[in-house]
Amino acid sequence: MSKVKIITDSCSDLPAEIVDNYDIEFLNIEVNINGRVYYDRADLQPADFYHLISQEQEVPRTSRITPSKFKEVYQKSLAEYDQILVIAFSSKLSGILDSAVIAKRELDSDQIKIIDSKAASVGQGLLVYQAAKMLQAGNPIEDVVVKVMEDASRLEHIFAVGDLEMLKRGGRISKTKAVMANVLNIKPILHIQDGEILPHDRVRGKKRMISYLLNEIEKKADQPKKQIIALTHSQNEKFALKLKAEIESKFRPQEVFISEIGAAVGSHAGPGTLAVVFKNSKKIAKPELY
Repeated sequence: MSKVKIITDSCSDLPAEIVDNYDIEFLNIEVNINGRVYYDRADLQPADFYHLISQEQEVPRTSRITPSKFKEVYQKSLAEYDQILVIAFSSKLSGILDSAVIAKRELDSDQIKIIDSKAASVGQGLLVYQAAKMLQAGNPIEDVVVKVMEDASRLEHIFAVGDLEMLKRGGRISKTKAVMANVLNIKPILHIQDGEILPHDRVRGKKRMISYLLNEIEKKADQPKKQIIALTHSQNEKFALKLKAEIESKFRPQEVFISEIGAAVGSHAGPGTLAVVFKNSKKIAKPELY
């Protein structure tokens, strides 16, 4: 049986225990805050990141992983493993996938398979986790790729944004809209449609975020009892734990895991966000294989 190395990036917001337990190669995104460079989840943990940005007015800037970094990691991995599977952040949100593909072409290797997940944050992380579990169980890489592509095509991400300040600072919404939403206690609901972040709905008040997300699972999920459902949050652990308990009680899925949004994604989402990722009963995305 061939040995396969999974490579992903810290935009996946995977919990450290999953990365360590499944020997996943985890590339840390570079984040620039007020002229200082950090590496997401390496020397900048989520709690430290949110503390830093609360003190700074400048919007954090992220940099994509370079082709040379991917090439270096590929060469190192191929010295020990037979094949490489890269599960990358959505190409519509970052240039990370381009870097991964350029590096593969430079090495001219058919031992490297790259998936544009069209997913983000813990959605990308969920695909990585499921692929790692399949490989550990002895499934061949061909079967793993088929499964990841199928799951990615149905992956539903729904984000309840708790704080509009980062969206305002980053120019995603106007200052007027941010002020009005905060005054009215409106929480925007975003989702990912084939790799792009788009408006989905809005709710009033934090408490309604949980009931809204539960209703979305009930309406859209494909046999939730047979799924692993992923949650992520940014400085919103209380609500994430409450949502986890509600999901377990109502849907009894195979597993629910929680991660915290790191600096790479948090530079855009900001604090107070709560998200759920699950498999939709319909195909809603077009992941690509390179």
